[in-house]
Amino acid sequence: MEETMVVVKRGNQVESKHAGSIAVVDRDGNLLYGLGDITKMTFSRSALKPVQAIPVLQSGAAERFLMTDKEIAICCGSHNGEEQHTHVVESMLFRIGLQEENLQCGPHPPYNQAHYLEMVRKQVEPSAIHNNCSGKHAGMLALAMHLESDIATYHHLEHPVQRKVAESLAELAEVPEDQMLTGIDGCGVPNFSIPLHKLALVFAKLANPDSIEPLSLRQAIKRITHAMIHYPEMISGTNDFCTELMKVGNGKIIAKGGAEGVYCLGLPHRGIGIAIKVEDGNWRAATPAAVEVLKQLGELTSHEELALKAFHTPVIENRKGEVVGSVEPVFQLKAANTIR
Repeated sequence: MEETMVVVKRGNQVESKHAGSIAVVDRDGNLLYGLGDITKMTFSRSALKPVQAIPVLQSGAAERFLMTDKEIAICCGSHNGEEQHTHVVESMLFRIGLQEENLQCGPHPPYNQAHYLEMVRKQVEPSAIHNNCSGKHAGMLALAMHLESDIATYHHLEHPVQRKVAESLAELAEVPEDQMLTGIDGCGVPNFSIPLHKLALVFAKLANPDSIEPLSLRQAIKRITHAMIHYPEMISGTNDFCTELMKVGNGKIIAKGGAEGVYCLGLPHRGIGIAIKVEDGNWRAATPAAVEVLKQLGELTSHEELALKAFHTPVIENRKGEVVGSVEPVFQLKAANTIR
């Protein structure tokens, strides 16, 4: 069963609780630590994006279309729709020879509120380029073009692009494709549900792929993680958790969140993967849990912990800006030999 991970306090009184599960594994799939139900079937949501980028590189599409590391990073990102993001996606589409109209992710306002308000002031309507998944979709279009397959249906489950994504996930997670449950993500492409500890295994291998075969897969993963670490602003954006966490980590952490309280991390120097699922899907519990896991694993210096304090124990303010409460992680990871 899931266990309480994070509480929300008003004053000193616990007002709400968020339960969930956590799996920490090494790249051989051995469970190191856990909490709650580590076998829980979990949709990866946007945490899947680094895996969805693998066929783009492994196939040769990224090389063919001269993709930069910044462009590869945004293929893995859930960006905030800032100009620094839309310009990169537009550059990718131009080089592929396609247009924004070819993106099948649908429009939504930029997550970055300052940029959105500026668009409102200028009476600019949000479009598909502002969708947080537009980088991923641009990468999928590049793969569809490279495979000489239909670019209008690249988002369909049976399309060669999505079949290659499913194959990549099955290989890294060590889960047969017929045991992966399938749903459709918010941006219209297939998403997959696998056991939580297998999602952690994926990130352990992403973090340290040195023993992965074939060589083409290993090289693709290495370039993806290199791009994420060196261009963290493409993974989410200004002042956002994924970006700030990888900046603070300075090469020792890869991180990618997803909707419905999913958060995954990889520690390259230790070959460890971490997968977190908040049971009620509330994002406000995911970031405190992620920082707390890193703290309990001894991955954060006191300086790094201080830099992440606003994400670790966010304060709650009233309408006047007065602090009236906080969000706090309350769990203790359990060693593998104590988990039944």
